[in-house]
Amino acid sequence: MKVKSNMLDKDLRPTGRMIKIINNTFTEKRLRLFNKWSGKITGKIKDDTIQFTEQWIHRKDGSKIRVCIFRPLKPKENVPGVLWLHGGGYAIGAPELGAMMSKRFIEVSDCVVVAPDYRLSVQTPYPAALEDSYEALLWMKSHAKELGIRDNQLMVGGDSAGGGLTAALTLYARDQGEVAIAFQMPLYPMIDDRMTSESAKDNNAPLWNSKSNYNGWKLYLGSLFGTPNVPYYAAPARAEDFSNLPPTVTFVGELEPFRDETIQYVENLKKAGVPVEFEIYKGCFHAFDQICPKAAISKKAASFVENSFKFAVDHYFAEQIIRHSADT
Repeated sequence: MKVKSNMLDKDLRPTGRMIKIINNTFTEKRLRLFNKWSGKITGKIKDDTIQFTEQWIHRKDGSKIRVCIFRPLKPKENVPGVLWLHGGGYAIGAPELGAMMSKRFIEVSDCVVVAPDYRLSVQTPYPAALEDSYEALLWMKSHAKELGIRDNQLMVGGDSAGGGLTAALTLYARDQGEVAIAFQMPLYPMIDDRMTSESAKDNNAPLWNSKSNYNGWKLYLGSLFGTPNVPYYAAPARAEDFSNLPPTVTFVGELEPFRDETIQYVENLKKAGVPVEFEIYKGCFHAFDQICPKAAISKKAASFVENSFKFAVDHYFAEQIIRHSADT
């Protein structure tokens, strides 16, 4: 899908043009370079309107996962718990990138947001990121009282690769039967490694195009890349059973590579009887809401997610049946 500058929303157009000049494509080399830079933003949150703390939790093998925890300045008890998974093509990024979205959720519900520093594909391909996300989810469940959250209202969300991990995690949690998720927010998710849809082929939109997508999947899947053996926990678009998944909200830009796979994912959820709120934003490239947060269309997308989240807080619950003892 060829994208011309005049196809972009007028408020996004100047930034889109600049992005294409500065970094038109995330080559594998650039992803590895940006991966090294990701560590430089850890522990750095400049926002005195929310609390930010770090904690370390244990994996089954004894190694540790750093998690960032965002809370209101005046924490309340018995609030929703949100696991937020950052984007970055599975190769780059850090949980601190979720500060802006966490703040929005906190303003809506005084919730607690837990953002794990999951392993990135440059160092450790699939299934490392999913395993870390699942460990963080189990930890939230077993430490609900300590965190001040309701264990019957655990929610999961993320953007881009984090959206892909969200979709994978809800499938994995459903199949494992150890933890119940009340609501999911896989925003413009990276979920289909096959890249055969119209929007995913020959896409030259700003920020994340077809070539970037190819390189991201190649790093994430490792030896599985290009084979027919890719599990749906790695690429959720490959799943055939979408039943018993949590109510969902998502949106996607009209011009980005993930448009068609997101549309198909939403249709699959609806066919399985899952409640879904979904929007497509005309003239928008990937992650436009974060790159241009002051644009009118970005504010519209933010309001859409916030309103859907507020509805979920008021209406969606999932009782925990099987208790899992997680390590601290």
